[in-house]
Amino acid sequence: MSTLPDFNLETWFSRWEFAARYNLTASDAQSMRIDELLAMASPADREAFERLHMGYTPTYGAPALREAIAGTYEQRTADDILCFAGAEEGLYIAMRVLLEPGDHAIVVTPNYQSAETLPLTIGTATGVPLDPEDRWSLDIDRVAAAIRPNTRLVSINFPHNPTGKILERERFDALVALCRKHGLWLFSDEVYRPLGPSGTVFLPQAGDVYERGLSLGVMSKAYGLPGLRIGWIASADRGLLQRMERYKHYLSICNAGPSEQLALIALKARERILARNTAIIDANLATLDAFFARHADRFAWYRPDGGCVAYPRYLGADGVESFSAGLAERSGVLLLPASNYVSALGPTPPERFRIGFGRADGGEAIAALEAHLGG
Repeated sequence: MSTLPDFNLETWFSRWEFAARYNLTASDAQSMRIDELLAMASPADREAFERLHMGYTPTYGAPALREAIAGTYEQRTADDILCFAGAEEGLYIAMRVLLEPGDHAIVVTPNYQSAETLPLTIGTATGVPLDPEDRWSLDIDRVAAAIRPNTRLVSINFPHNPTGKILERERFDALVALCRKHGLWLFSDEVYRPLGPSGTVFLPQAGDVYERGLSLGVMSKAYGLPGLRIGWIASADRGLLQRMERYKHYLSICNAGPSEQLALIALKARERILARNTAIIDANLATLDAFFARHADRFAWYRPDGGCVAYPRYLGADGVESFSAGLAERSGVLLLPASNYVSALGPTPPERFRIGFGRADGGEAIAALEAHLGG
């Protein structure tokens, strides 16, 4: 594959995201206005934002921002952090730097499309599916069986998009040990960490526990600030980060200074923001539990482990694609049907849809969905 195909999920969103009344498939937590975020800032940080010089910023990211990001890890320092214009740029650059023509990657499916599309534009890839019959877990033996002499990396995502799965700790440890045995890079998309219902136990971050681990993070999901377009990769391999920084010179060059300062403010208010978002998730999940219990003849519900999305199964005879289109067109409620998670690497579970529960209007959106079922 020499060119990138259409990004199915983003094409779907370009059609529906701003047309539907309720985005019930949103993959991020509740956002906020700039004045609300600035109200959380210290006087010094607010003044720094208001007096910010509108010039270029360091390619690696502002030192204070990298320091704050490093503070969310156990073992990493500011020198182990490279910032990007959103998580997508980080994913793109990592795959371009880690893989060369002829290399092989192992990718968990279903997945965010670019996680498999990018390796396929460079070399080859094998998909290892999460098993819905095993609570969406990952069979480490299947990962081991997929390793070839030219395998260079394994790509994972927990909490998982779209299922909300958090891999069992013993399986995660086994995966790290497998990667270490074979000298593989472990690219860990951790953009939904630390988001989830109260009491969620998260996995260690790959960049903390493995010398060839890369942890992808972003302000978009857990913090509900996608408009900032601030992402990062944390890794103990500073030589690798330097290679990625050189690639970034061809793309964004640097991040936007105002976004970096606002991200710094948000990270300093981290506990407050996450507590708010956790409360929203708790309320919406309770509403979803009750909704799916009332409609067990129409849906099969799996309560997610973490993050703010889940992947229920639609049981209606009309099929999930028709149901989702009719729901958006007639009732203004947006879901993401399974066609957006079709993989070139193998079959993915059909008749499912992604539902989001991180937004403050979740109760209204679920009520509109229920009204549609009764219409």
